[in-house]
Amino acid sequence: MSRIAAAAVAAALALPSLPAIGAEALSFAHFMPVTSWQNEALFADWAAAVEEASGGELDVTVFPAQTLGRAPQGYDNARDGIADIAWTVQGYTPGRFPLSQVIELPGLFERAEIGSCAFQKLYDSGVLDAEYAETHVLWVHTHGQGHLHTRGKPVTRLSDLEGLKIRRPSPVIGELLTELGAEPVGMPAPAIYEAMSRGTIDGYMLPWEAIAGFRLHEVSDNHTLFGFYALAFVTTMNKARYEALPAEAKAAIDANTGMKWARIAGAGFDAGDARGETVTRESGTVHEIAGEERAEWEAAAARLTETYLTQLEEAGLPGRETYAAVQGYVAECRAEIDG
Repeated sequence: MSRIAAAAVAAALALPSLPAIGAEALSFAHFMPVTSWQNEALFADWAAAVEEASGGELDVTVFPAQTLGRAPQGYDNARDGIADIAWTVQGYTPGRFPLSQVIELPGLFERAEIGSCAFQKLYDSGVLDAEYAETHVLWVHTHGQGHLHTRGKPVTRLSDLEGLKIRRPSPVIGELLTELGAEPVGMPAPAIYEAMSRGTIDGYMLPWEAIAGFRLHEVSDNHTLFGFYALAFVTTMNKARYEALPAEAKAAIDANTGMKWARIAGAGFDAGDARGETVTRESGTVHEIAGEERAEWEAAAARLTETYLTQLEEAGLPGRETYAAVQGYVAECRAEIDG
């Protein structure tokens, strides 16, 4: 049994696995399934890299599938020390990361690696420091473009959305759904499968990658390709726990913080999108919005962007300045990644 699988079982039994003798034990909590690529190829790889860099000072145990705290409480769990490290979605705590969620606005980038690079540059600029003052951020990133997925009813025109209950990934995108005529419903991603199975929602917004990750192709058969948004994520650590680490252990964390892991996460999501799109196209129907109809959808997305930036400015935050900075970082990252 792998260390991660063992951690999942141990967490379920409330019997955490033992750290190596003499090592500092760190818990790393996330909400993706134990079988997800993130669990094995992102979080386990990060844990291994940190352990190796620490020269045996650190022992990181990964707790998947909400076994160490529910998804919506991820940030607070890291802040409060329920988990030493947590990976979570900023949008799960509405209004708490308003400038960070500028990265979620439609049409800023096409791929997760570019979005993740731009988001990390934005974080590194210092403009987001106040939003994360309670924890020690390790890296931020995004997923790829999110699309609309429904069951039984194809959505190819704006009028098709009227009255549909659609799971929104964050309050920012909830405003877009309202603009498009749908009824946004908030819930964490792990709850979508059951909600779709029971018919309590008509559809949801997610990138291709998450369709396969949460087996949602089993409960949705129509997929509207538009690129509505890209979600913001953060991997962060309890501040007191980080500051109390021995120097070598702290240096190992520092060496695995920032752009390197932002881009690793983004590239992983891009690869996941390719796999998820293949699975989804094999099991359902994909509808592409084009021509005059697409122009109407893009106009609605532009209205959302303007509304959100205005709200930030009215709250005394540099909304348009941050949006312009993100656009610049996206251009930089595209040149750095694509050449």
